[in-house]
Amino acid sequence: MATVRTARTAWQGNLLNGSGEVTFASSGIGQFPVSWPARSEEPNGKTSPEELIAGAHSSCFSMALSHGLAGAGTPPTKLDVQADVTFQPGTGITGIHLSVVGEVPGLDEAGFVKAAEDAKANCPVSQALAGTTITLSAKLA
Repeated sequence: MATVRTARTAWQGNLLNGSGEVTFASSGIGQFPVSWPARSEEPNGKTSPEELIAGAHSSCFSMALSHGLAGAGTPPTKLDVQADVTFQPGTGITGIHLSVVGEVPGLDEAGFVKAAEDAKANCPVSQALAGTTITLSAKLA
């Protein structure tokens, strides 16, 4: 059964001087301010579409990697995943780098890197973002 998740943004003003607020309607976790300066300069307590994509990608990749490792008989005890989304004003999102450090009993470094590459390729968010370059660094703790 398909699920739908909803977020809304209320925006006021023009791009450079305006601001908005993203509301996570499905989860009810809150409202978060957004603005162009937070996207192209310094966050100053505000989020950006790129940070939201980074959150989506890091969590999806974590789930995909955890599932793949468990399915192979080597479930992780811990995965620490970071997604860095690069935004170039005037060009757009130019790349995403995933970094993962894992604790996986019974698995060697080569096996972990292979599992991480597979998760990167098959994570639904990675697939949705296939129009950009996604790189990966993976290592065991």
